Amino acid sequence: MNNATERNDCYSNLSGILKENDKITSKDLAGRIIFLSQTVIGVLGNFLLLLYYSFIFQHGRKVRLTDVFLKQLFIANSLVLLSGGVPQTMVAFRLQYLFNDTACKCLLYIDGVGRGMSIGTICLLSVFQNIIISPINSCWKDVKGKAQEYIGFSIRYCWILNILTNLIVRLYAWYSSVNGFDRIIKKKVDIGYCCLVDYGVAIGSIYTALVTFPEVCFSLLIVWSSGSMIFNLYRHKQNVQHIHMSSTFLKSPESRATQSILCLVGTFITFYTVSTIIRIFITLAYSVSLWLVSVSDVIALCFPTVSPFLIMSLYSSKHWHCFSCT
Repeated sequence: MNNATERNDCYSNLSGILKENDKITSKDLAGRIIFLSQTVIGVLGNFLLLLYYSFIFQHGRKVRLTDVFLKQLFIANSLVLLSGGVPQTMVAFRLQYLFNDTACKCLLYIDGVGRGMSIGTICLLSVFQNIIISPINSCWKDVKGKAQEYIGFSIRYCWILNILTNLIVRLYAWYSSVNGFDRIIKKKVDIGYCCLVDYGVAIGSIYTALVTFPEVCFSLLIVWSSGSMIFNLYRHKQNVQHIHMSSTFLKSPESRATQSILCLVGTFITFYTVSTIIRIFITLAYSVSLWLVSVSDVIALCFPTVSPFLIMSLYSSKHWHCFSCT
């Protein structure tokens, strides 16, 4: 009974925002514009890129290594935008009372899967590209020729891993709430469209072990592979400089693809690091304001919104002109 009262009070406070203050403030207006712009622009950008790749594949262009990963990245970005951007946009328009506890859990689950797939796809892309451009006498020489054979398996494994780990976390949270563990409530966090309750159980430890720790490992792997790619490009440039082929190398397709991936990875790491730091602070702080939660959500949605347009500029070619004319 105590838990039901606490949870109802939490959601009553969310729905009471609309009744307590009907006047639109400058912060409300800014929140509406930001979240609505991020959601609409991000979804349209990712959808446009999916149409673009469908168009060029139908016109006989060979599928490249980066194309396979980028398509998965578009899907993961769409999941993050739809599960995070749409609810926060509704909160900005004070429609948070439409969400109940079940909808909250589903949205958090989809957002977790999309976020995990986003970092997993970036990690796989950077690692495979690093293997492809590695020298023939490197430690990757045995798998260099077979790397593309493992792409499909790696992507499927990444999807299964993220689906299962996030499902385990949500199921354990639900199991603890229906078996009496939820009588000790440490903290309640208002994230706008629902209320997160921190119970006196090991949910935080399980989330850290199954979600946070793998994401940190993936981030370190991304940084390592990106640094290795930069080193390989620099070493190759130094080796061919005496025969005046550096300019030719810098214009090669492999070099352009690698530089584009490095730009994409750098953008992702920047937004992801800032978002993670703010989320850790929200998790550890006893009292968290809704403004800080909104800032965290805005930063988390920046990469899914910006990445399709970044890819458009990095991979611009004659296909874009033909596609836009069509």
